[in-house]
Amino acid sequence: MKTDVFASRHIGIREEDLEKMCSVVGVKDLDELIDQTIPHDIRLKESLNLPPAISEYEFLGLLENLSNQNKVFKSYIGLGYNESITPSVIKRNILESPGWYTAYTPYQAEIAQGRLEALLNYQTMVCDLTGMEVANASLLDESTAAAEAMTMLFDLRSRGQKKDGVLKFFVSDEILPQTLSLLKTRATPLNIELVLDTPANFEFSSEYFGAILQYPGKYGQVNDYSSFVEKAKANDIKVAVAADILSLTVLTPPGEWGVDVVVGTTQRFGIPLGYGGPHAAFFATKENYKRNIPGRIIGVTKDTDGNRALRMALQTREQHIKRDKATSNICTAQVLLAVMAGLYAVYHGPKGLIYIANKIHNYTKIIAKKLTAHGFEQVNTCFFDTIRIKAQNVKSLRTITESKKININYIDEETVSISINEAFSEKDIRPLILCFLESQGINDDTSKEEDLDEIITASLARKSSFLQQPVFNTYHSETDLMRYIKKLERKDLALNHSMISLGSCTMKLNAASEMLPLSWANWGNIHPFAPLDQAKGYQLVLKELEEQLNIITGFAATSLQPNSGAQGEYAGLMTIRAYHHSRNDHHRDICIIPASAHGTNPASAVMAGMKVIVTKTDEHGNIDVIDLEEKVKEHSENLAALMVTYPSTHGVFESSIKYITSLIHDHGGQVYMDGANMNAQVGLTNPATIGADVCHLNLHKTFAIPHGGGGPGVGPICVAEQLKPFLPSNPVVKTGGANAITAISGAPWGSALACLISYGYIKMLGASGVTDATRYSILSANYIKERLNGAYDVLYTGEKGRAAHEMIIDCRPFKTNGIEVTDIAKRLMDYGFHAPTVSFPVAGTMMIEPTESESLSELDRFCEAMLSIRKEIDNASVEDSNNVLKNAPHTLTMVTSDNWDFPYSRQLAAFPLDYVSENKFWPTVRRTDEAFGDRNLICTCTPIEAYAEA
Repeated sequence: MKTDVFASRHIGIREEDLEKMCSVVGVKDLDELIDQTIPHDIRLKESLNLPPAISEYEFLGLLENLSNQNKVFKSYIGLGYNESITPSVIKRNILESPGWYTAYTPYQAEIAQGRLEALLNYQTMVCDLTGMEVANASLLDESTAAAEAMTMLFDLRSRGQKKDGVLKFFVSDEILPQTLSLLKTRATPLNIELVLDTPANFEFSSEYFGAILQYPGKYGQVNDYSSFVEKAKANDIKVAVAADILSLTVLTPPGEWGVDVVVGTTQRFGIPLGYGGPHAAFFATKENYKRNIPGRIIGVTKDTDGNRALRMALQTREQHIKRDKATSNICTAQVLLAVMAGLYAVYHGPKGLIYIANKIHNYTKIIAKKLTAHGFEQVNTCFFDTIRIKAQNVKSLRTITESKKININYIDEETVSISINEAFSEKDIRPLILCFLESQGINDDTSKEEDLDEIITASLARKSSFLQQPVFNTYHSETDLMRYIKKLERKDLALNHSMISLGSCTMKLNAASEMLPLSWANWGNIHPFAPLDQAKGYQLVLKELEEQLNIITGFAATSLQPNSGAQGEYAGLMTIRAYHHSRNDHHRDICIIPASAHGTNPASAVMAGMKVIVTKTDEHGNIDVIDLEEKVKEHSENLAALMVTYPSTHGVFESSIKYITSLIHDHGGQVYMDGANMNAQVGLTNPATIGADVCHLNLHKTFAIPHGGGGPGVGPICVAEQLKPFLPSNPVVKTGGANAITAISGAPWGSALACLISYGYIKMLGASGVTDATRYSILSANYIKERLNGAYDVLYTGEKGRAAHEMIIDCRPFKTNGIEVTDIAKRLMDYGFHAPTVSFPVAGTMMIEPTESESLSELDRFCEAMLSIRKEIDNASVEDSNNVLKNAPHTLTMVTSDNWDFPYSRQLAAFPLDYVSENKFWPTVRRTDEAFGDRNLICTCTPIEAYAEA
């Protein structure tokens, strides 16, 4: 084995395993399997034109050299992004720990109790600091959270407003520029009219359904909006507030004014700037709106034994149920970052957070007083961490600050703002002040230290307590927090324990060499609005990543801005919309979507202002071409797009795909390809070849960004030449095409820091490596398919009986034994495995995707577990539900109890196969009660008395 070849480390199958696996599959070699799996008319004729693969050592050297091309200035730009200090105990034990970053979304609650507890802490933190009643488990960034608030309030508008067609939404002129841009993006297809003005000018007209305020404002002004909110409520106008979460430790929380929604970012709670992300946004609202909240909520419930347990409540996968009627297309969170932010609050506690806030505020007051003493006008009447200065000679000031490696925010030719952050210290005061003095020809600071005036008025000062729960007042030493983090980690099954064979989710290796640079300061400490010449390393990486993705997809251009797969869907449809409008085809608003599509597809289409028409799938799981032809002809004049997943959600390469895409084009539509299954395409075929016009790519699936326990996700879009002009821009740093749509996410390049991972994945694998990743993922899926043959029926296959990189097994026949697919999922936990995807896209089934990273021995362990469970199913009966499957999972407490009232042995319950005893994973709780948790929603660290009462 060549030890310097990354592909041999990333791909789990050894060369010596190939013969055995091909024999089981029934082919002479891997090439024959690929020929039987992928239609010949869409196969690539040449290998990908990517640079040769480099070793892990070479990659880390390259990233170090590129990082040195970034210039890390002291950043006082603000605008929603502030340098923060990641406690080393959190960096080492969360950000750098595969036990946290390789975990999947906690759909299987019994083996995710640690992550769920960390997210419950996060929700509690958000509720306490905002003064609201419920919060979700995070959203993508502040700007998208604000847009979600607007659309939620739009959906909640009163019956009278709906009848009168009221579509106006007031936006404070203090809003962050990137948030305004994103509000425009979301408002346009919904026919919402944004009205931008000073809150003091608002007339509270009945034309408005809602308003949004920024607190503090974009340049630091803090206003008391209590009377604004009171008037709005009197006029049936709902109010959202975008708030700085750290400021809420010392400022009156908006919830105490009676607002309806509070949003923001938790980036300054220990999360690196990362040139824009990933960061966890927060979304908090009233109890009354709990069923309208976008994203995920973690709730308290009980398990089979009545013990406290946690799980995802209410909104879980609701797009797959409500589809085009979903409240949002968001189906992910920023779990890894939310966990870090929540633990930041746990580590510092309320007193620590107040100390940090007061330190920042006092430094800001010192700077304001010194500048005022030297004749500069400080404009803000009340501020927390940001002051607005009349600087007169801004051009000269900019030259001086940048020469001193300092960034501030240049508002116009005579005004700047300065935002102070947690990393600021006393030694930073003098260099900053001297920049201003030098711009006026003054050589030294002669101002004296004086007592600081109280800036935050009594009406704005926070009086209520927060974070009084034990978890925020216990773990303040590094030893204690380290052990608490480990206690939580032990409750979660992640990729560092065993294979997670989730269909459509591609839980592959997240290589250590890809992850290491995320901790480096030269990547983490770059502000997203820093001048481009300070981010040359980032610009080189992002540009090359875009080129790599262009080559892989066969398309002309890429936007890295969407920071989740669902946002990629939305961005792709919005570029299609802009394309049609540029041709005066404003009437084209029909989006055809197969019945088997991901639930986010119809939700995204509705958000993009399109009407959804569903086309059938046939008995083989393919698009029903006859039904599609009928619907295309019926809607030909108004056809905007077809959304198609390829290979299909059923795990099949449909041979009619080129006919399908040409049919759409013949009727004036564009083809959007959902890239969720791109792991079966790379290097063998591509979206351009099948006839698509735009696709999104899940970098957290195909391109090795870890799922992080439910986020971050990154969902860039790649487009054909005709859509290139419409790629999204940013109001602060120009990106996108010549006729760019407004922003899709807050930062110019979305979650730029996470893009380093995919860049490394492609650089280290090269053309042959990324192609082999595809080939081996298809081999592994077909190997499992054949090993399970006879025990489980595979629901859909290609024309030659092959699966793509995933397959669906049918568990519905086991109902005759009283066994549901959920029972199999829970029993797999006893065998040390996370269940495959359950009941999607077909109820009562499992979708299995092993990925290319798993070894033959791990594939065999999984198959042995599934075959063993199949024997257990045969021994089960409808009449007797007291069996090993119905009682699964089995916890350590249960197995070691003095009482054992089950008709099978403890050995069978806990150690059903020999390998299990070598590396046993114990589920923390027994099966959770989903319905109880929804009926009695508790989504904060409520005292146990309140839980008992519920």
